[in-house]
Amino acid sequence: MVLFCFLLDQKRIVKKTKPVAGSCSRCRRGASVADIVTKTRFCYIPFYWRSNKAILCTFCGATLKTYP
Repeated sequence: MVLFCFLLDQKRIVKKTKPVAGSCSRCRRGASVADIVTKTRFCYIPFYWRSNKAILCTFCGATLKTYP
């Protein structure tokens, strides 16, 4: 029996946010700094986690800048 499993899933979870001075360059609304955790799974088995900080728009959800 041969089983091929090519399912790859990636989840981005925002842990906490904090407002910052400035605005989004796309919609001109407010922005916030967020701690983001990215989890990558292959065949429902998690094998990679990465956490970083990013500046996100609070209205349209665009990622303006990421920091490692």
